[in-house]
Amino acid sequence: MIPRYSRAAMTTIWEPENRFRIWFEIEAHACDAQAELGVIPAEAAKAVWERGGFDVARIDEIEAEVKHDVIAFLTSLAEHVGPEARFVHQGMTSSDVLDTCFSVQLTQAADLLLADLDGLLAALERRAFEHKLTPTVGRSHAIHAEPTTFGVKLAGYHAEFARNRERLVAARREVATCAISGPVGTFASIDPRVEEHVAEKLGLIPETVSTQVIPRDRHAMYFATLAVIASSVERLAVEIRHLQRTEVREAEEFFSVGQKGSSSMPHKRNPVLTENLTGLARLVRGHVIPALENVALWHERDISHSSVERNIGPDATIGLDFALARLTGVVDKLIVYPETMQANLDKLGGLIHSQRVLLALTQKGMSREDSYAAVQRNAMPVWLEGKDFLALLKADPAVRAHLDEAEIEALFDMGFHLKHVDTIFTRVFGKAELARAAAE
Repeated sequence: MIPRYSRAAMTTIWEPENRFRIWFEIEAHACDAQAELGVIPAEAAKAVWERGGFDVARIDEIEAEVKHDVIAFLTSLAEHVGPEARFVHQGMTSSDVLDTCFSVQLTQAADLLLADLDGLLAALERRAFEHKLTPTVGRSHAIHAEPTTFGVKLAGYHAEFARNRERLVAARREVATCAISGPVGTFASIDPRVEEHVAEKLGLIPETVSTQVIPRDRHAMYFATLAVIASSVERLAVEIRHLQRTEVREAEEFFSVGQKGSSSMPHKRNPVLTENLTGLARLVRGHVIPALENVALWHERDISHSSVERNIGPDATIGLDFALARLTGVVDKLIVYPETMQANLDKLGGLIHSQRVLLALTQKGMSREDSYAAVQRNAMPVWLEGKDFLALLKADPAVRAHLDEAEIEALFDMGFHLKHVDTIFTRVFGKAELARAAAE
């Protein structure tokens, strides 16, 4: 049977040895079905399995002469099988082999990418619970907004990659089809039951309607899904890059002993891994347009898609596999600085609580417009001159007409912003996981 591979061996899926092994299994399983139907002798099908083989170098040698990869493979196979090889490929066309093989390769790649996502999700979950109640500033437009926690940030990424996992499962299911239907997909020279048998043996389902090829909308969705995952990789990478900036320094990539960040400046600790991930995401996304353009083939088939897929198949899956593994390592070893997060929370002198003051004033009877004006006129000296927001509010007659000192001070309680963290974590991880983490 077709071997399964570890994550480290994504490249193996796209090597000629694996491709020809899949081709062999397609042909051999088809022979079994043909023998069962009485189309070819049972001894011939048995001979294919017993003596069948191929040599990559020999196939390349033959292809250099005949200029046709499937014919070269079949010629090499015949050299191993002997006279019974005349019964191989009965009623089939090249695309039956090529497209079914591509489906197998894409499902193999999807399985490894799903394992990658599982590893990343585990790392995100662990770090999210670790920093579930680590206060940090939430930013909109890159400007301080209101408090959140670093754990909530990571929980959000976990939820996003969980959605991506569901998308990849769906994309895998959609691309896992088999076409053994002959030159224009009508089964004129081959029984549909052959396709059903091969599909079952390879873990695929028969294509609903193939022409000479499997419709490429399936593949377009697959590569679009990889691109969405890559965009999520970049979003988290960009977040870490921003948090590692010297002016922020709330988190940074692990920096190992002996590592060097710059050839000229010995002090540098650069976010090189996440910068690399941003670049990789661009490459993976770059394969989407060619995959979309492959959908519109001429009539029952042309081969304009073939050269595209020989490139984007390995490039997109290998690139994303590497990116997910790298991101998992970044998250797992990420250095977090809670003290700096708290210092940044305090940097604007309490302005992160401005909405609470605004709402409290409206609850006490002040119009929203007047409340906004009162809070803003006290906020601007803090922003521009570094004054203390709480002290300014206490000294403002309009504010004091509605709120006493104790009420104003209560509006600066950090716990107010964290009171629904458990609700968020329950939505992301479930009640059981929340309880398990609480018990540890």
